[in-house]
Amino acid sequence: MKIMVTGADGYIGSVLAPFLLEHGHDVTGVDCGYYQRGWLYHDGKDRPAILSRDIRALTAKDLAGFDAVVHLAELSNDPLGEHDPHTTYAINHEGSVRLAGLCKEAGVRRFVYTSSCSVYGAGSDDEIKTETSEPAPQTAYAKCKVLVERDLREMADRSFTPVFLRNATAFGASPRMRFDIVLNNLAGLAWTEHEIKMVSDGTPWRPLVHVLDICEAIRLCLAAPADAISGEAFNVGGDHLNYRVREIADIVASVFSGCRTSFGLPSGDNRSYHVSFAKIRRHLPEFECRWTAERGARQLHDVFSRIALTPEFFAYPAYTRLQELKRLLATQQIDADFRWQPYREI
Repeated sequence: MKIMVTGADGYIGSVLAPFLLEHGHDVTGVDCGYYQRGWLYHDGKDRPAILSRDIRALTAKDLAGFDAVVHLAELSNDPLGEHDPHTTYAINHEGSVRLAGLCKEAGVRRFVYTSSCSVYGAGSDDEIKTETSEPAPQTAYAKCKVLVERDLREMADRSFTPVFLRNATAFGASPRMRFDIVLNNLAGLAWTEHEIKMVSDGTPWRPLVHVLDICEAIRLCLAAPADAISGEAFNVGGDHLNYRVREIADIVASVFSGCRTSFGLPSGDNRSYHVSFAKIRRHLPEFECRWTAERGARQLHDVFSRIALTPEFFAYPAYTRLQELKRLLATQQIDADFRWQPYREI
């Protein structure tokens, strides 16, 4: 297939694009380049050509000739979304729906949208969330995911197949690393400080999924019959990867020897969701999560050892989405709408 991957230079995209190339697809990337400074290690993989473009500036002509679009390019977590909810809605909701409309206009037949299990928001300990559970989004980021799913589902027809992958919280190594997601962050703390000092009691549920397992789910959605996936949402992860945050901390501590773990008081953040992943196995029976949290922690330990990760490198703004966007705003490289401001000679 001829595939466009938006956000191809991001945390997932920089793993996904080479993954799809290795599986024989013709891949073109699109990325606006917010996080180009963050390159943790070289993976030796071929990468596709990248169109340096904000998704809000794409046209139907840019999309003509593609069989599928995999859409990753949004403001990518809850803290970043809450920093400026207006711009979050403009990019994550309006920008994504506009992009899907352009795809349909250009004859792109398949649209894989990376949604999130964060749409489930807050849940009780005895409640297991499925794709039919009522969403309870707590943040602008999660609310946008719900709105995009709603609007794209209405666009589905025999010529246009949207599918929504509600990813669990990602983890694992990527050249464009993120240290602002739970397992990656705890692993970085364990390596650089030899201590995981948590400010909360660690009781909320967080399902996890390795970045390579997300890539496999996307690949299978690209290959699946349209009637198996059209307009469908799938939780992406594994039932055995539902953890309480304190369990994730304990797993990381068991891999990073000599690391101490401590917990604080209950947090005001009420996001907690225990999720079922049965539906994706029914519709895409080849899918299974091959990465456990422990294996992912060992992968990160190996990467940190090879590159000699320092506390300064761990704290580098480009590896934390909100910090890097604040830096770009403060230096006036992007405007209030998060659009690049070109350098002009004085």
